[in-house]
Amino acid sequence: MMDIRRSEDRGLADHGWLQSRHSFSFAEYYDPAHMGWGNLRVINEDRIAPGTGFGTHGHRDMEIISYVLSGELAHRDSMGNVEGIPPGEVQRMSAGRGVMHSEFNHAPNATTHFLQIWIEPNVTGIPPSYEQKAFADADKRGRLRLVASPNGAEGSVTIHADASLYAGLFDGSESAELALEPRRKAYVHLVRGELSVNGHRLRGGDALRVREESRLVLGEGRDAEVLVFDLAP
Repeated sequence: MMDIRRSEDRGLADHGWLQSRHSFSFAEYYDPAHMGWGNLRVINEDRIAPGTGFGTHGHRDMEIISYVLSGELAHRDSMGNVEGIPPGEVQRMSAGRGVMHSEFNHAPNATTHFLQIWIEPNVTGIPPSYEQKAFADADKRGRLRLVASPNGAEGSVTIHADASLYAGLFDGSESAELALEPRRKAYVHLVRGELSVNGHRLRGGDALRVREESRLVLGEGRDAEVLVFDLAP
């Protein structure tokens, strides 16, 4: 089974300094038909205006991934991490039993555009932790590069969740396949461009919910950047 969620059907929050599109129910946006998919709970596409950001706030018992598309995200947390996250790098923060952090765009003239992703953990009450790694475009070109997994396979960041996250770049004749366990769920989020997935044509911001399928076939891309989640049932 596959069904498409079009970009324009997502929730929209306009806070002036922040423009956010919500793939799933979040904050004041509530849609009982879109509360998450498997253990994937949040995908927010955020645009932070220059010189603004999220002040210090707390999380607990959630795996949080930041995937920056343009600009840079400045991260600071109660574990002592002070990092800049540019495009091409993936940040993982395990909130565990509790962490405080802030995220800012310190650029005077550029918007920071990023995806904020939350995945429900398979263990709670652990010490909070942080990890950040770079993944070159060349490693994602025409293939699905594993960027987050439960065991840090292939140099991916390690998440405390039954989920794997792949990133890929596709244009022209480039294509890739991903084998799936039909009892699990998958979620395809097209970051930008155009892409066909199992015959379904997606455009930037569109997503595809997948279950009871044994493989994904991605191709016919046009300047496409895609994230693919292999998720607990």
